[in-house]
Amino acid sequence: MIPIGDSNRRYTTPWVTYALIVLNFVAFLYTVSLPSTPEVVGQNRRGEDLVEVHTDLPDCYGLETVDTEADRFLCRWAFQPAEFFDSVTGATPATGSERWFAVAAIVTAIFLHGGWLHILGNMLFLWVFGDNIEDRLGHATYLLFFLMAGVVASFIQGALAPDSVVPVLGASGAVAGVLGAYLVWFPGATVRVVIPIFVLIFIPIPIPAWIMIGLWFAQNLLSGYATVASTAAEAEQGVAWFAHIGGFLFGMAAAWLVGRRPRRGYR
Repeated sequence: MIPIGDSNRRYTTPWVTYALIVLNFVAFLYTVSLPSTPEVVGQNRRGEDLVEVHTDLPDCYGLETVDTEADRFLCRWAFQPAEFFDSVTGATPATGSERWFAVAAIVTAIFLHGGWLHILGNMLFLWVFGDNIEDRLGHATYLLFFLMAGVVASFIQGALAPDSVVPVLGASGAVAGVLGAYLVWFPGATVRVVIPIFVLIFIPIPIPAWIMIGLWFAQNLLSGYATVASTAAEAEQGVAWFAHIGGFLFGMAAAWLVGRRPRRGYR
């Protein structure tokens, strides 16, 4: 199901939601503009190009990758659990600004995405659900909430695999926090979704928010369980399901703490 709108009115302009969407797209377009083709270092006897594979790039903390500008950028600003926890505990030889970069990546990773489907999906959910949460919390508090949801989501994902050097990136955990708060405050709202039929046919259907978000969360729980049941190698190559789950639960908890009763005019 793909959400395209909801029934809730908003009473203020969601400037922070708009700014977050723009910032995410700017960061993504900058990322895809970076050279992603490795430098050719020679050819083998069959005339095939050879590229140098690195396991010691200073920004990649042991991740086997090729030396390209795109790799260096993502490795520097995406969240790598092993690097983060080693920097926090002092286990890494890095000092000064390098340690701070590693720690700050748990925030900057929120604004990085791995592909068009990744960013389009996240920004669509943020567009549909973020405005009412911003209206409910206020601009500044909403921004803090969004960032905290993203940080908590990445931390939970990293805590489950603290030795992983695979970068974790994307706004999915923060957007999941928005969904969690929406479920608490507006469970009876109507969400308009489309269901793809035969790829090119889309049927719009209005459904209650609690059903749409509940199905989304159930899918993430099942996928997270499947990840746990898979091998470590398979788990590291997939989606960060536990970031989604952690961000969602944080959003629900924060909404309950703020107060379940929404502003008058909402359903």
